[in-house]
Amino acid sequence: MQRIVVHPTHPQARLIKQAVVCLRKGGIIIYPTDSCYAFGCMVGEKAAMERICRIRHINSDHNFTLVCRDLSEIASYARLGNREFRLMKGLTPGPYTFILNPTREVPKRLLNPRRKSIGLRVPSHPVAHMLLEMLVEPLMSVTLILDDDRLPLSDPDDIAERVGKRADLFLDSGSCGHEPTSVVDLSGDLPKIIRHGKGDLSFLES
Repeated sequence: MQRIVVHPTHPQARLIKQAVVCLRKGGIIIYPTDSCYAFGCMVGEKAAMERICRIRHINSDHNFTLVCRDLSEIASYARLGNREFRLMKGLTPGPYTFILNPTREVPKRLLNPRRKSIGLRVPSHPVAHMLLEMLVEPLMSVTLILDDDRLPLSDPDDIAERVGKRADLFLDSGSCGHEPTSVVDLSGDLPKIIRHGKGDLSFLES
């Protein structure tokens, strides 16, 4: 695995470009987000998704998240009414994952097999933001947590040692924490909190 040390707040474009090239060749990367490190691959790369599933020891039914640049990109993959748009506008970019009803742009294999919904998010981490801007399309993503670990990996040296050659490229921007995103289901009539994570959801509980 190629390990590239990138500045956490002012990422170097020439280094991020290497990750973009890797992704476009069908590779798997590890990259930082505003909640924790994650695996990422291109949406159409079924083989890369299967590799990530093998690394994580998860089956193909596991929910991947579609990580987008902004709300307008999310709107290409999920049906957004005025209510959903207003709520998400106040929370993006940020450490939130939203469960939404998909548009026809989303391949069926990416949907929750039981509910036919999809998770989407817009991270605020500068490295992730630049990566998505240069990629000009979303990433399929899943948290970097291995085997029976209780928490995602956060220390870059641990990540490099434990993942090793199973991934292709690692954008190392130092520790970015291990608290997962808050998850809000917006696919029904009312917002429903699925998971309390890094993002504040107290306004939905009042």
